[in-house]
Amino acid sequence: MSSLTPRFEGSYLGDTARLADDAVMECKICWSVYDPAEGCEVWQVPPHTPFSSLPDYWRCPTCDGAKEQFMVVSASPVPPAPAGEVAASNAALTQEDPKHTPDPASGFARALEDVFADIYASKMRGLPFVNEALNVKAIGFCSFEGQLVGALVTPWFMNLIVRPAAGADWSGVVSGHKKLLEFPSGAYEFTAALRDGGDGALPGYWACSLFSPMFNFTTMLQAVDTAQAAVRGLLDPALHPQPGTAQTAAPVPQAGQPAETPDMGRRSLLVGQSAKRAGG
Repeated sequence: MSSLTPRFEGSYLGDTARLADDAVMECKICWSVYDPAEGCEVWQVPPHTPFSSLPDYWRCPTCDGAKEQFMVVSASPVPPAPAGEVAASNAALTQEDPKHTPDPASGFARALEDVFADIYASKMRGLPFVNEALNVKAIGFCSFEGQLVGALVTPWFMNLIVRPAAGADWSGVVSGHKKLLEFPSGAYEFTAALRDGGDGALPGYWACSLFSPMFNFTTMLQAVDTAQAAVRGLLDPALHPQPGTAQTAAPVPQAGQPAETPDMGRRSLLVGQSAKRAGG
């Protein structure tokens, strides 16, 4: 039983009763901080919500790490753990190999968020196709056959994102170039995105539009859940269509351009079916 119990770092051992209401917590993967005085805008958690009262579905808003991977930064005094539990915890920690720097997937996700948060703040606010109830979040990034795969949510689009494997040949590829990429659920049309130096050192990547605009979503939690379902669906071989069938991409609207209706077939495949499977 104890081996299945999530454990917090330090002396809390996964027992939220040992956390003071003012405990400030830090993600051990990406070092993002949860301060109960501020709450969490991404997950729409109001200020003055203790870490121990966060909903079960809450995860790190930066790297999507589990709640159980947060460490205590500061807190009011709490009763010490029994000596036996502290010794067991210390023994377990000595066998771990903590990550003090973000892994490649987390690093790329954060770079995407930084670039598009800046685009949102400097260029997109107030435009008619922007859903101001949402913000920028990179979702579910993981490694697949040497590539980094995940989804990007912004107030004006939701895209699947693929960063090519190290050493991939990008010679002759320009922004807007289209290519079919194969995944366990099928072949999908992606568009090359190569950002100039003005948007930071973001490497080139492939993007496949899922939603644009984003007015189907009334909360950020809704958008995040949908993006997570899309990434799961992309990598789910049970969703593979007939051989030779490819999904096409819908263009992402740029500033001053009208938005186009998204491809309902692709959205149903990656979002609808995978969400049903996850919920069933």
